[in-house]
Amino acid sequence: MMTLAYGGSVGRTAPSRSLDTRPEGGYCFIGTIPAGRYSRTRFSALLFLTIVMATAGWCQNATRAPQIGYLYPAGGQAGQTVHVIVGGQFVRGARDVYISGSGVRGKVVATYRPVRNIQQEQRVELEERLRKLREARLAAMPPAERRQWETVPEWARPRPARPAAAPANARNATPAPPPPPLEHPLLDQLEKKSLRELYHVAAQIFFPRQKKQLNSQIDETALLELTLDPRAEPGERELRLVTPLGLTNPMLFQVGTAPETLESEPNDPRPWSPIPPPPPLSLPALINGQIMPGDVDRFRFQARAGQQLVVAVAARRLVPYLADAVPGWFQATLALYDESGREVAFADDYRFDPDPVLFFKVPRNGVYQLDVRDSIYRGREDFVYRIEIGPQPFITRMFPLGGREGQPATAALDGWNLPARQLTLDTSAGGPAIRYARLRGNIATSNAVAYAVDALPESTENEPNDTERKAQKVTLPRIVNGRVARPGDVDVFAFEGRAGEEIVAEVHARRLGSPLDSRLRLLDASGKVLAWNDDQPDKETGLLTHHADSYLRVRLPRDGAYRLELIDAQKHGGEAYAYRLRIGPPRPDFALRAVPASINVSAGRAVPFTVHALRRDGYAGPIDVALVGAPAGWTLGGARISAGRDWVRMTLTAPREAPAGPIVLRLEGRAKIGAETLRRPVVPAEDMMQAFAYQHLVPARELVALVVGPRRGGPPVQLATTDPVRIPAGGSAQVRVNAPLGPMLQNVQLALSDPPAGVALQKTTVVPGGLVLTLAADGKSAPVGLADNLIVEAYSNAPPRPGAQPARPGQRVSLGVLPAIPCEIVKR
Repeated sequence: MMTLAYGGSVGRTAPSRSLDTRPEGGYCFIGTIPAGRYSRTRFSALLFLTIVMATAGWCQNATRAPQIGYLYPAGGQAGQTVHVIVGGQFVRGARDVYISGSGVRGKVVATYRPVRNIQQEQRVELEERLRKLREARLAAMPPAERRQWETVPEWARPRPARPAAAPANARNATPAPPPPPLEHPLLDQLEKKSLRELYHVAAQIFFPRQKKQLNSQIDETALLELTLDPRAEPGERELRLVTPLGLTNPMLFQVGTAPETLESEPNDPRPWSPIPPPPPLSLPALINGQIMPGDVDRFRFQARAGQQLVVAVAARRLVPYLADAVPGWFQATLALYDESGREVAFADDYRFDPDPVLFFKVPRNGVYQLDVRDSIYRGREDFVYRIEIGPQPFITRMFPLGGREGQPATAALDGWNLPARQLTLDTSAGGPAIRYARLRGNIATSNAVAYAVDALPESTENEPNDTERKAQKVTLPRIVNGRVARPGDVDVFAFEGRAGEEIVAEVHARRLGSPLDSRLRLLDASGKVLAWNDDQPDKETGLLTHHADSYLRVRLPRDGAYRLELIDAQKHGGEAYAYRLRIGPPRPDFALRAVPASINVSAGRAVPFTVHALRRDGYAGPIDVALVGAPAGWTLGGARISAGRDWVRMTLTAPREAPAGPIVLRLEGRAKIGAETLRRPVVPAEDMMQAFAYQHLVPARELVALVVGPRRGGPPVQLATTDPVRIPAGGSAQVRVNAPLGPMLQNVQLALSDPPAGVALQKTTVVPGGLVLTLAADGKSAPVGLADNLIVEAYSNAPPRPGAQPARPGQRVSLGVLPAIPCEIVKR
């Protein structure tokens, strides 16, 4: 007898990267098919399993998505070859590296199992290796240098021989086999490491385990060798591993121009340190390191009087969010000391950015010390940082923060070590968007600054405009480029409006790097406040956690004069407090995010993913999603976000004849708004959790798909029609699936994956050339007008490949999905 099931959960939430996002117990059994009465009906659900799944061995692990938690080091200098440790989950057996852009190529050297507890025999064997290598390095040193290393660390002291324990029972005298040698990426090419590097290996591997915060998401490791072309463009790349389970999520890898160094523990230069401090660094330099619990990393560098140093940290930039840590990222702090030990500078952020930037004009020649740590002394392997130190250019303010599309635009700059005071902005056509630019010098390139491009007419704020009498008059629609130029400054703009007219006032400041925390008020001619707003969340900016830009959308009550007042909510101000204020009628629009940014699928089969619609200015209509320029055979199922929906699960189907290696896909959203058809890119993203509670859509650069398993898939599985299935409220409807028959398989359950409340898979019937699914809608729970996609999924409790371990009680192994089935609830 075979059981059918459907998802019976009432509430729904946007799914994360995992294929099965429901809690345990989210299924309700609805019936059985008796065996022996009608053979074709008897294995109708078994047929479904056959047609959705060609590679059972891979599908057994479909929910075990490989993940990267950190890269160390998370960057390298152009022209160099670097070894990078990858920490993650399900990355063992990784066979290749995929890196976006150009100029960087890589290979997998080895992968390693987790090292949670080092056995005594493993420790003794490693200590012996390290001790012998230490002695060899010391023997090769001049006597004066050797004396600096005289303090013998615990791991380098010979251990006394331990007498063998007598067996408790002669009959059980067979000794246990010795444990395998310790595997760790730091032990690669151990015999070639310098004396200081050997100390670092010992400090990291023998770090007190009780002080570590163990995390299964980062305890598997891989060692990569990356080669950076001498002409590689400086900037960020995305790195993914190709594993037996598919592609990992992307992780940032930075290409720089400054000479790079890796921290070497112990790196505490105080007198009791067991080793002499390394020579001071020459500037410019880029330091790579990791912070462990209670750790403070210290570095010395040589600086000259008059140098204007910029010390910039990338930490939160590299690992944007930590799901199991508060505040949700590694919060680095910097402290700078002179040769007398006096603190001369400190930074724990840069304005609203958690990554600190420290500015320091060197008063005299000498050796300075930089300390970096976590703000509350946390630490773990994924507390990775990169610190650039030197007189590199750094832009601290820019005005204006954008320009009009198609019109020449130049921004005035201020900052440190700038080779120029103006920056030409790219305002070429492309629709309203936030773009980024850098100032390029002969030696170094500045930090990236954000600016906005829009098609509306623009003007500049004119002071004084602090009061109603001095209000700056503007005609609509318009973008005003302005500043809150001093603490307490109020910028007032006056315009004429008509009764019933809808007006939008929106500030772009924080999203463009300005420290302004805006507050907007709309007043009528009598001074009555009609509306006000301080902070408006914007899911497009997934790295912002304090959404400080204001937004108003108001229908004017009468003809007459109105005015907008803009202030900084914290009563701050200055030349850096720039903004762009859009005033005019609503411009319905949208942005799209596709989650996850790495999609793994079997040849000829479908896989679900989520597209989020971020609607603007009240647009609530449907949005169609399409593949653009994709290779033949790639198709989307359920590629419409219905009116009023903020997200939908759709499916991506791979061609039967699958290409080898990752494929970059591009999606586009289209919507007819008025007489215009808007086309907007679907930006790939990762749905990341912050501090146990908050979710953020963090944009990625590429949407990459990989066909996992055999390159040739099984027979095609297709819906008979792509039109939505119209299910009467309180009734049922049928949808036909075209697919050939396949062999019978046992222990299969059919389910709707995360269906809308009240929608059920009622029955499955085999017909010539395929099967028919009967879908039912509860008249109470499924409202008329609901439009969504249904994902039909197969599960098994049996191991789908020879030799696999049986499933645990209650555990379901996902075997694949059908193409998404669009549905709509209609009146009966």
